[in-house]
Amino acid sequence: MQRVRVVLFSLMWLSASAAVQSAPQLEKADLESWLDGMMPYSLQTGDAAGAVVVVVKDGQVLLQKGYGYADVEAKTPVDPQRTLFRVGSVAKLVTETAVMQQVEQGKLDLDADVNRYLDFKLPEAFGKPVTLRNLMTHTAGFEELLHGLMHSDPESYKNLETYVHETTPVRMFPPGEVPSYCNYCLALAAYIVERSSGEKFNDYLDKRVFQPLDMQRSTFRQPLPEQLAPDMSKGYTVASSPPRYFEYVGPAPAGSLSTTGADMARFMIAHLQAESGGAPVMLAPETARVMHTSMLKVAPPTNGMALGFFERDRNGRRIIGHGGDTQYFHSDLILFPDDNVGLFMAFNSLGKDAAVYRLRDGLLEQFTDRYFPWTGPEEPTTTTAVEHGRQVAGVYAASRRAQTSFSVVVTLLGQTRIVMKEDGTLVIPAITRLDGQPKEWREIGPYVWREVGGQERLAAKIENGRVRFLGFDSAGGIAVLQPVPAMQSSAWIVPCMLVAIAVLLLSVIAWPVAALVRRRYGVSLHMDARRVTAHRLARVAAMIAVVFLLGWALIVQAGLADLAKFGGAMDAPILLFQILGWVALVGAGVAAWNAWLVWRGGAKWWSRVWSIAMAASCALIVWFGFTFNLIGVRLHY
Repeated sequence: MQRVRVVLFSLMWLSASAAVQSAPQLEKADLESWLDGMMPYSLQTGDAAGAVVVVVKDGQVLLQKGYGYADVEAKTPVDPQRTLFRVGSVAKLVTETAVMQQVEQGKLDLDADVNRYLDFKLPEAFGKPVTLRNLMTHTAGFEELLHGLMHSDPESYKNLETYVHETTPVRMFPPGEVPSYCNYCLALAAYIVERSSGEKFNDYLDKRVFQPLDMQRSTFRQPLPEQLAPDMSKGYTVASSPPRYFEYVGPAPAGSLSTTGADMARFMIAHLQAESGGAPVMLAPETARVMHTSMLKVAPPTNGMALGFFERDRNGRRIIGHGGDTQYFHSDLILFPDDNVGLFMAFNSLGKDAAVYRLRDGLLEQFTDRYFPWTGPEEPTTTTAVEHGRQVAGVYAASRRAQTSFSVVVTLLGQTRIVMKEDGTLVIPAITRLDGQPKEWREIGPYVWREVGGQERLAAKIENGRVRFLGFDSAGGIAVLQPVPAMQSSAWIVPCMLVAIAVLLLSVIAWPVAALVRRRYGVSLHMDARRVTAHRLARVAAMIAVVFLLGWALIVQAGLADLAKFGGAMDAPILLFQILGWVALVGAGVAAWNAWLVWRGGAKWWSRVWSIAMAASCALIVWFGFTFNLIGVRLHY
């Protein structure tokens, strides 16, 4: 892993160094030379199959080029004109463009209660309605859902109307206050477009977006139309392994777009020209300006969220865009509106050690640094750095998370610790640079920190003297970090759970071993019948608790490794282990009964202590099960 990081970092650093020294103009020859020197080697080193990179400028395609293979086994090269990529959440920009068309026609109001447009009703919560603006800025407050997010079998894939009617995520936050990235929000927005336009969403896109922009090789349809299917790139985890299945995105308008580099060039040009009136077939100038500049910043001055576009400002440039990820395809679309430049990239592999993420981020950073160089202002460290650093240090969780399902466990394991150094500098071990080293942050203003040696900022929103959340430039306004309540902190839960598992495993292992030793030497337990029963049942309870946790670990691991398994294949095991949790609850009671008998029966001190440890471990696991939604009888996740 370190080798991949070092190679990618070296390539990007050398590119950046050259940019600072020569500051080349954004012209085809230099751009192609720069990319040709970077992309093939980066793909090979990262074990990624193929990619396409497109750059547009002043209404024209400056460069569109494929690298590597669309099909490794067949040695089919990536063709920017023909090869289709799944672009994940970049699709949201197309969906949101459709919403803005309907707003422009007066059929939709960005700030009206969406219940006005639906044939079902979103449940009341927080005394505030959900609006289209909330849906488009990911501030509707819905929890994250995994069920039905991805499918490998077209038979399990649901159409848009069925999906939005049957999917009911809980609302965690009041609308408009806390960003929490939301695929369901965009499915709901697309369904509203269906109802306001009177056309099926895919038909609407064909007529109102793709055909007017001559995007003839783009579609949200699943499965692909017959004329496009032969040119679909294979998707890979790594290029050295066999290709994976075609991914059916459950909330299709949030991520089911299949398209080519050439078509995305047309889409970028249309958005770049729309503000000046150069793309009237898509959006009127005022509508485009509203979409591109209506910025919601929940933690200023860090980057915010426009109507669909992430704010990505760098090097003093106004930048908006949107990234996209399925399990096997990874993409990014970036617009420099004031410079009339657009950059699109798509990869058909995750790569070794997730190398494509670093390559994608590095490509954007170094493209900007190379062609739009900038020397930032000198910003002295504030005198409040230590005081504010101490206030901010702690354990945080992302606002994009579940609240009522078992995937709360994923949030637990993904918690982030912020540490303060003696001089007030903040260190976030989970957030690293291209070379894999943790980023550090220096306070440059009240509750505003700048990355040491970089440009990224983080800012704290303070309410009543406490941190409500932290915003990051790199999050683009779609999520924040929130302080974790002490009772849900991984800082103590994980170590305690590991101790509990060790105690129960030792108890289970020691049970047959001790029986064999007693048989070998003819020693009895010296217990009455009731204590013998309690002793044995307590070991059974320990075994059940261990199996309960192990089963859940396997479910979560298998599901996250292949999200399509959360489309229905995991439902039976999930129910089974939810029910097993109730058995573990009874087992905890049995373990407590056994401890009571051991203490009353005059056993040796180590037996007493161990019986208490077993009972406490069983109780802790049951508490963990209830706290993190592992016990119940429901398939809401």
